[in-house]
Amino acid sequence: MPPCDFIPERYQSLGYNRVLEIHKDHLSPVVTAYFQKPLLLHQGHMEWLFDAEGNRYLDFFSGIVTVSVGHCHPKVNAVAQKQLGRLWHTSTVFFHPPMHEYAEKLAALLPEPLKVIFLVNSGSEANELAMLMARAHSNNIDIISFRGAYHGGSPYTLGLTNVGTYKMELPGGTGCQPTMCPDVFRGPWGGSHCRDSPVQTIRKCSCAPDCCQAKDQYIEQFKDTLSTSVAKSIAGFFAEPIQGVNGVVQYPKGFLKEAFELVRARGGVCIADEVQTGFGRLGSHFWGFQTHDVLPDIVTMAKGIGNGFPMAAVVTTPEIAKSLAKRLQYFNTFGGNPMACAIGSAVLEVIKEENLQENSQEVGTYMLLKFAKLRDEFEIVGDVRGKGLMIGIEMVQDKMSRRPLPREEVNQIHEDCKHMGLLVGRGGIFSQTFRIAPSMCITKPEVDFATEVFRSALTQHMERRAKSHSQK
Repeated sequence: MPPCDFIPERYQSLGYNRVLEIHKDHLSPVVTAYFQKPLLLHQGHMEWLFDAEGNRYLDFFSGIVTVSVGHCHPKVNAVAQKQLGRLWHTSTVFFHPPMHEYAEKLAALLPEPLKVIFLVNSGSEANELAMLMARAHSNNIDIISFRGAYHGGSPYTLGLTNVGTYKMELPGGTGCQPTMCPDVFRGPWGGSHCRDSPVQTIRKCSCAPDCCQAKDQYIEQFKDTLSTSVAKSIAGFFAEPIQGVNGVVQYPKGFLKEAFELVRARGGVCIADEVQTGFGRLGSHFWGFQTHDVLPDIVTMAKGIGNGFPMAAVVTTPEIAKSLAKRLQYFNTFGGNPMACAIGSAVLEVIKEENLQENSQEVGTYMLLKFAKLRDEFEIVGDVRGKGLMIGIEMVQDKMSRRPLPREEVNQIHEDCKHMGLLVGRGGIFSQTFRIAPSMCITKPEVDFATEVFRSALTQHMERRAKSHSQK
């Protein structure tokens, strides 16, 4: 494990068994914690986490793609502490400089005419407001989103979210229509020239490098949705530039550009969900939508915006903002909170001062290429994909069938990584994809450690599998 010069405080809080009792008695019964014995975390420092027993872990999931510049980054901490002693809360019925300073800094990072900012508290809240904006501006109801999309867990956004475990038998999220996800690995079309990534799928295709036939096939499916599942005029279309919860799924190059044109021809607005892809994480660009050469009408953002502090935003055009204002007196008690805005400004400054977007590009590409070697080495690694520091490793039974590796087997590999000091995320419809999204301060030696841990976990798994087969 690479060295770390940080020494955590001694843990002096609740015992592990007491934590389990309280969780069972008083917290949500929905099982969300990773691992058979969930980690009890105590302290964080940049890319490192420490549990209650003093064990150190390399955090390659960043609190679900949220800790953008590092746990407890010293500059962000100092700004938060200073603001904490000055002003916690006023709400937007009064003005305060942190909100206006932040709005100006954020607006400068977005192209014209995306200059009107609504500050909120979470990604779900941001996407729910964007849905409201799209409907208020278009006077239409239908909104399209991809299968496999995750846009939140609130009653409205559950209509946009198309992952089965987040669906409920009771009605909700009306007016939302799913469309085929143009997944060039798992979908019916796609191959070796399709996606904007240093690593392409091992599926072959006859496309020329600058002409993707898979894109054309998926666009026909999108047209079919427009012809059959929605009204003649629609409210809008939501898309993550890269799908996060579904396992870092990338679309064919050029797909979003054509889809946006089709949506606008139907009177709809185009919404880019940058909750996971924004703020330089993809390396080549600050925003994910820029990697597709598109200009959305609305952009939603959260997670990395506040490095873990509850904060989110919706950015749109003056025209769409005015449409909402005519229909609704929108108000948000905690949106634009002084603490959140001071922290948000500090995050933007750190990203710039420490060249974290450039680091995402360099270290992320280095990591993608290293993981791609594991795909070539192990039959159960079906696909390695992504951009910058947003990477997916999809586990399969075999490369030919692409059937997902059974969940219990993926669980064991996940556990083995944890035992060796590496924390990674999970995604995909069948929880078959490992999600890699470390803080943007990550270094190449830490990537070397992570890939060796992953190789060791895969080797252990193949040995278990061989032993199991020999005993049958």
